[in-house]
Amino acid sequence: MSTLSLSLLSLAGILVLIGLRVPIGVAMGAIAFAGFCYLRNFNVALSALSDTPFVFAANWELSAIPMFLLMGAIASNSGIGAALYRAAHAWFSALPGGLAVATNWACAGFGAASGSSVAAAATMARIAVPEMLKHKYDKGLATGVVASGGTLDALIPPSILFVIYGVFAEVSVAKLLIAGIIPGLLTAVVYMVMIMIRCWLDPSLAPPVQFPDRAALWRERRDSLKGIWPVLVLIIGVMGGLYAGVVTPTEGGAAGAFLAAIIGVLQRQLSLKGFIASLEDAITTTAQLFFVGIGAVIFTRFLALAGTADMFTEMIGQWALNPLLLVIAVSIIYLILGCFLDPLGMILLTIPVFVPMFAKLNLDLVWFGVLVVKFIGIGLLTPPVGFNIYVVASATHNEIPLQTIFRGCYWFLACEVVIMALLIAFPQISLFLPNLMN
Repeated sequence: MSTLSLSLLSLAGILVLIGLRVPIGVAMGAIAFAGFCYLRNFNVALSALSDTPFVFAANWELSAIPMFLLMGAIASNSGIGAALYRAAHAWFSALPGGLAVATNWACAGFGAASGSSVAAAATMARIAVPEMLKHKYDKGLATGVVASGGTLDALIPPSILFVIYGVFAEVSVAKLLIAGIIPGLLTAVVYMVMIMIRCWLDPSLAPPVQFPDRAALWRERRDSLKGIWPVLVLIIGVMGGLYAGVVTPTEGGAAGAFLAAIIGVLQRQLSLKGFIASLEDAITTTAQLFFVGIGAVIFTRFLALAGTADMFTEMIGQWALNPLLLVIAVSIIYLILGCFLDPLGMILLTIPVFVPMFAKLNLDLVWFGVLVVKFIGIGLLTPPVGFNIYVVASATHNEIPLQTIFRGCYWFLACEVVIMALLIAFPQISLFLPNLMN
């Protein structure tokens, strides 16, 4: 069987198993095990299956993941998400589409206290969607801004995806985390402009919120600022430490989790029950991520043995000799994979193939990491997988049809075309802050 046929057959097998509700980590591991048996023998397959979990989990830099997850879980259980939305609501609700704009910026702010797009989408869906629907906002806009805004967490540090990319691409995780700040803010600004223009042209999408008492509005704005100081403390404590080189990503995550717990206790928002729930959330999510990661690593080893990396190189051919053509080819591949694969699987499957190509052309791998995370964020919104879409649907108790949420995301995907063009044309958008760290 040819390399192309074997690769396509293995990918089809994974998709079939996922369609049958088999967990993606199990699906990837099972197909890889069968592939090892086909290419070598049962003993080789068993050896790959036995040593990969330890090798994967023993990687020290991956210990940043449970720390960031614990930080995000504590922040969520301490009411930081609700406080951010209240502040954003007070300051942005007077604008066209103000509640959607507020949700967009609340998601960006929550990104500084969490490393998970799923956590951001789930938290804001519970807080913001009912508020927008109460004010007669279009259901597609209300849910679309939550699903799309949730992807900001993948860019704005701390970011679990940057940690994973940095570990396996052998790139500075600290520089990657800092590199996501400006692209994340740029994305939020472009989203805001689009929302305001749409709602200005069609007020029926977002009826204006009435403010009978202007003095009360300003009082609410001042009071709301008192609730967002925890986010500022976390940003200064974690991102400031990383930028100054005082802490490693793992130490930064641990410090952030500690700060979030102290803040929750001081605000009397974090009980012992909430802290235990945060630990359970972090442990559960870490186990899920590592399980998928182990399956993806085993599958990546199988693809390497099958010669898939060489096949991709030959398929891209002359494109790999021109930086712009290589970026275009890789972009197309990521857009296609994003429709079907889990974010972690996308990173682990593609890094061994694409990173050497970019390195050979002396392209900055920090910049490439930002592009990869952006494409993964786009994949969280594109059918048929669109994981953030299903998270929002679940958080709203499936009261809003999936097709309505997908429809609401199309405008944000159009914004992503503009954002990606800017990030590709002007790499310094991503590299300005990391270069200052030198």
